[in-house]
Amino acid sequence: MNTPLRLVVADDNPVVRAGLAALLSTHVDIRVVAEATNGHEAQEAARRHRPDVILLDVRMPGMDGITALPHLVRIAPVLMLTYSAESETVREALRRGAAGYLVHGEFTADELVEAVRDIKRGLSRLTPTAAASLAQANTQLPTPAGNFAEALSQVQPNVGQSSSYRSGFRLSRREAEIMDLIASGMNNQQIAATCFISEKTVKNHINRIFAKLHSTSRVEAAAKWLGTAPGSPGSPPGRG
Repeated sequence: MNTPLRLVVADDNPVVRAGLAALLSTHVDIRVVAEATNGHEAQEAARRHRPDVILLDVRMPGMDGITALPHLVRIAPVLMLTYSAESETVREALRRGAAGYLVHGEFTADELVEAVRDIKRGLSRLTPTAAASLAQANTQLPTPAGNFAEALSQVQPNVGQSSSYRSGFRLSRREAEIMDLIASGMNNQQIAATCFISEKTVKNHINRIFAKLHSTSRVEAAAKWLGTAPGSPGSPPGRG
């Protein structure tokens, strides 16, 4: 039997970590061996477990992903998985040795799983925002995997359109806004302050969101919203 691909997931958002672990753990060839909430923990986990691939967020407290990158790439290939889509951030991550860069909302669950496998094989994976940032760069970037040009040429037309599956949930514009904030890790008080509404109104919205997403918790709802939950509209077919 083949040894499962060993993976470390580093993200300070517990909702995102739970969703990723739930999705990836459904595959017999992938095993999440550790989770981390910042760059320091990611380094410690990587040294201890010697993973095959590291999934790394950009913005984390204590030590962020960009700062941790040069240390982590000495241990295992790193795939950035983040909401940070700024061109400078993308290019800096690639300069510091990231083997790929995925922006949340620009990939399906299938594509995420394949990206992890590709990184292990020495390939590169970029979602459209990252690909555009690389294409606009005026300088030649270091390419640990040696094939960013190939990655650019293979960006699939449907990648980046995965957010369209969210229309199937039939959330109102306000509900979609609140669901995005839930997925970002905000609590009800923070959402209320951001949206200039009362916490009671937030709770009412969340109750309707949970009903439409057929979810009973924030973690479950966020995983479905991000397309990382088995059986969600964005996840691979055949997993009930």
